[in-house]
Amino acid sequence: MAPKHFISAAAIVLNERNEILLIKGPDRGWEMPGGVVEEGESLINAAIRETKEESGIDIEVTKFCGVFQNLHQSICNTLFLGRPIGGELTTTPESLEVGFFPIEVALEKVTWGNFKQRIEYCLNEELHPFYVDFRL
Repeated sequence: MAPKHFISAAAIVLNERNEILLIKGPDRGWEMPGGVVEEGESLINAAIRETKEESGIDIEVTKFCGVFQNLHQSICNTLFLGRPIGGELTTTPESLEVGFFPIEVALEKVTWGNFKQRIEYCLNEELHPFYVDFRL
């Protein structure tokens, strides 16, 4: 049987006020924008596309941070830092609310799984690049 893995890409987007871009999804609450990498798409382009689709914000990826691998669900979550370069905050069916929040506020809002830890690792450059494997 052929392996079946999902690769996702997400961006921790910091604006010039050092605020983090978050979206509020219908299922997981507040989180960083991101999603599944499409066939033939680069990880960076997926992070850029997903951020645009979910928040309306155009970004430039500035750094690869690391990987969180969900061993139970066979998902590799790749994480990047980025900065906004255009667009406007826009809600979608995937993001009921969107906004930039001070880091402390953003970390309080994010409660799903290990998403808060993912953000903390991305913000701590001493940990880059990181690799974390976990089971849910």
